[in-house]
Amino acid sequence: MLDDADFAYVGATELARRVRHREVSPTDLVDACAARIEERNPSLNAFVFTDVEGARQAAREAEKALVDGSEIGPLHGVPTAIKDLFDFKPGWPATFGGVRALADFSLDAYCIFAERVEKAGAIIVGKTNSPVMGYRGTCDNPLFGATANPFDTSRNPGGSSGGSAAAVADGLVPFAEGTDGGGSIRIPAAWCGLYGYKASFGRVPSVVRPNAFGSTMPFLFEGPLTRTVEDAALVLDVLSGYHPGDMFSIDGQPHDFTRDVRRDISGMRIAYTPDFGIFPVDRRIRETVGQAVQAFRDAGAVVEQIDLTLPYGQRELSDLWCRQIMLVNVGAFENMKKNGLDLLGEHRDNFPDGYLRWADHVYGMSISELNEDYVMRSAVYDTIQAVYADFDLLVTPTLSAMPVLNSEVPGTTVGPSEVEGVEVDPYIGWCPTYLTNFTGHPAASIPAGLVDGLPVGMQIQGRRYADSDVLAASGTFESLRPWADSYHAPRDRALGPSA
Repeated sequence: MLDDADFAYVGATELARRVRHREVSPTDLVDACAARIEERNPSLNAFVFTDVEGARQAAREAEKALVDGSEIGPLHGVPTAIKDLFDFKPGWPATFGGVRALADFSLDAYCIFAERVEKAGAIIVGKTNSPVMGYRGTCDNPLFGATANPFDTSRNPGGSSGGSAAAVADGLVPFAEGTDGGGSIRIPAAWCGLYGYKASFGRVPSVVRPNAFGSTMPFLFEGPLTRTVEDAALVLDVLSGYHPGDMFSIDGQPHDFTRDVRRDISGMRIAYTPDFGIFPVDRRIRETVGQAVQAFRDAGAVVEQIDLTLPYGQRELSDLWCRQIMLVNVGAFENMKKNGLDLLGEHRDNFPDGYLRWADHVYGMSISELNEDYVMRSAVYDTIQAVYADFDLLVTPTLSAMPVLNSEVPGTTVGPSEVEGVEVDPYIGWCPTYLTNFTGHPAASIPAGLVDGLPVGMQIQGRRYADSDVLAASGTFESLRPWADSYHAPRDRALGPSA
């Protein structure tokens, strides 16, 4: 049996190497993972479902493959987790972020993340917490309650992939699934001191049915939450590649993204904006990220602060995101209704008032209003895309606000309603991350530093399909400004009562 110290903060790449060389067994890893979840999850509420026996059986099969000399994948024997939202493994609960009416619901289906990491040998031990329908930048719902931030368990880890982020930051698993429709990988990565990667649209396939265009409204993504850039690149290697069920997936030769992590970035041109010209940003975040950008200059890149101003105000754009993402939700509701489950009728009280307001609004929108929203989104794309005429990367703060306190009432934790005296939408308005869900550019949140012991994230965004550039800059930053020591806070935290 492994001790926590042998497992908890070892990355996926190193664990896979140890398994491959028979230095550690998959069953030992799963047992250590299960023990740590049992000990620490009650005070964290990161996992909302575990299948330890199923994971142990998978581990035994993984061991047999090693003994038999069978071909093994790059994540063979490594424990991981998937998110409880639009993320599935056959027979497992699927509550879509803690919708009470779906407490006993399940689907006989795989999401791309679960399917591909299992094919690569990873062992999925359970599902992690998320807000209702993923519709907010915090992690809390009325069925399971709020998840705690491992850096300060009175605070939220961010959402919507907050359970996954908390699990990785607390050393429960070395990597976990995030999904990202407005920043849901990058938001909790920023608040939990992790590396969160959202690939270029099409890099990782998204198979959505019955509406195959659902992943474009706005662009939706699956991706990794990790403690190192190399681990994220390894998982991206596994997730990327053509899928016949996704008409937008990139059809090309496999790419070794792990090599990009060590690529030299000297001479690369990097644009920096502290606020996109329109977002209020907590002055502590602005200062921390402004200092962190210097690392790219130290690596030989050319960094220039630019005057970037989007054609709409931040409240107009956050409202646009609310309408766009609700189109996906409405599609899910209509499909469930056809199958006898009327969530917005019989179970309307399962949803927050702020969510229902936008659902009702979208149901009443005209064709011309829908078209105007795509005109707005096109203008955002053109503004961001114009940056890449002169620059390779665009660097920004990931978020405008620091981690918020969890509410005592389950399902009611939201972000700040104002930042630096400026009113913002508490659901998403403090998360400039949603802009890249309008545009499809690759983007990562990387730990930029700590403020009063709480993590601050910096976003690195690249040209469409230039994932290699984002990973190269990320790897360089990690080598110059390593953050591994910051995990002493979650590692040494007191294990109190359930969050």
